[in-house]
Amino acid sequence: MRPLIRKAATAAASLALVLGGGIAMASPAAAAVGSSACTWNMADYNGWASTTINLRSGPGTGYTSLGLLGKDTSLRVYCWKGDSWAYTKVMSGANAGRTGWVSTAYINVQMNLS
Repeated sequence: MRPLIRKAATAAASLALVLGGGIAMASPAAAAVGSSACTWNMADYNGWASTTINLRSGPGTGYTSLGLLGKDTSLRVYCWKGDSWAYTKVMSGANAGRTGWVSTAYINVQMNLS
């Protein structure tokens, strides 16, 4: 391989690794807000499940369930898709630390009024 081509290939691979690492380290909020799925940001509100609900891989019942969240499971709400779905991080229970989508019909959100 020619030295110039080898240098270009090495530079391209290094850049891809750096960019890929940056994307992997992005916070759930940043990933959700940057996604075309979100229609508005909730700015990290706290919430909880009002009943047992599915944590889903996307905003709709056609997406895969990532697990069940029991009643009163604590959530951090990052953004909403329309009025029906919220992108969240599970803060308690068996799925703590996971991120995904939940139906807004079955969660309560504590609004920060300060």
